[in-house]
Amino acid sequence: MEKISPEKVQEILNGYQNKKVYIHVEITSGMYASHLDSNVFNAGTFLRNIQVEFTQGALRGGENGEYRVGLKLSNGGWIYVLGLTDYEVNENNEFIMHGFNHEGRLASALEISSKEFFK
Repeated sequence: MEKISPEKVQEILNGYQNKKVYIHVEITSGMYASHLDSNVFNAGTFLRNIQVEFTQGALRGGENGEYRVGLKLSNGGWIYVLGLTDYEVNENNEFIMHGFNHEGRLASALEISSKEFFK
């Protein structure tokens, strides 16, 4: 993975617009974060192989190297993921954006693919 380049990431996002795609979204404060620090509230989201079509994809932010992506869905809804820092297009042609916290642990993920992700 490499650090998000706004121009490159926006170009890749644009390539998925107005097409049926599969998404994976993951948000986590850390699986056992409250075991390490009793003041931490565990929170998370996990969505996989959700088929959507988005009419607009926008990358914003960049302060402190953290970005957010908003996907405006064809049905009027939105998908919004914060805290993204790195990206790649892997060998399966899946567009992967991850956000890593200050300890290098995964905090957020937005992945987009024209095919279903591995089950």
